[in-house]
Amino acid sequence: MKRKFAKVVTKLPGRKAAAVVRDTSKYLSPSISRYYPLVVDSAHGSVVRDVDGNQFLDFTSGIAVLNTGSTHERVVEAAKGQLEKFLHFSYTDFYYENLVKLAEKIVERVPGDFEKMVYFGNSGTEANEAAMKLTRNYTRRTLFLAHGGAFHGRTMGALSLTASKPIQREGAFPLLSETVHFPFPYCYRCPWKQTFPECDYYCIDFFKEQYLEQFVPVKEVAAFVYEPIAGEGGYVMPPPEYYKRMEFLRKEGVLFVADEIQTGMGRTGKFLASEHFGVTPDVISIAKGIASGLPLSATVAKAEIMRSWKPGQHASTFGANPVAVEAALATLR
Repeated sequence: MKRKFAKVVTKLPGRKAAAVVRDTSKYLSPSISRYYPLVVDSAHGSVVRDVDGNQFLDFTSGIAVLNTGSTHERVVEAAKGQLEKFLHFSYTDFYYENLVKLAEKIVERVPGDFEKMVYFGNSGTEANEAAMKLTRNYTRRTLFLAHGGAFHGRTMGALSLTASKPIQREGAFPLLSETVHFPFPYCYRCPWKQTFPECDYYCIDFFKEQYLEQFVPVKEVAAFVYEPIAGEGGYVMPPPEYYKRMEFLRKEGVLFVADEIQTGMGRTGKFLASEHFGVTPDVISIAKGIASGLPLSATVAKAEIMRSWKPGQHASTFGANPVAVEAALATLR
């Protein structure tokens, strides 16, 4: 890839790309939504080349995954080195040295002046599923709070937290009935026609009055699961003290679970977006950019919470694959 910028040499999509698009619709599940017929042949940094020789600039970072750019030399070198050692030896039954190193590095970077532990999986959805299972286990409560417009995944548990597009839930009911959604604070298009800061966080007053005082027994809520900055719901910044003011829930024993799958790994200028808001979550879900394109996720929690699990209570065969772990270590470096 000699040229460092976009270059279109065929009509779009080109002949080869059009053939791949056609065969994709024949052989692959239609459940995946694709909005542009880009058929990737190679990529490096921010430049992507398709199978017909056209070059594009990637403004999506591989959909929030390639925070270091495509095929970063250090990441590729680290993955190759591990490939020559061993590809897999399930960490559900055995031990990896590099996995301990990665957990240590993540714990060092995640905010919170307390002991933390890490559970590794393959994807962001898995990280959120683990967070749901863990917080229920620890609190012995069943309810979850989540925002309208939220996206936390598409498997049945995580989908119960998701409230982004009806199509994502279509045909999947019943989901977990114990999830309550309430509006995300969107100051630019305020659902209550208020103006910030004169509103004095009316969104929280509304939540208390219309939810907690009417039909949500707070003492049965296991966790408040949130994206620090709304993602698929519109890429919305909440007002600066929103999460601090929501901390009244913690006095009722509600755990804070921050879904940092899109916002983590430096995408907002800090390691985690949570660091912008002055609130330290009890549990954090990290994925996407963690291994620069290899499948990996981390659910990070206060050690007291993580230790509520017993051996065998939760695991993942391919979670913390050693090649992905080496890529993640290189990414963090």
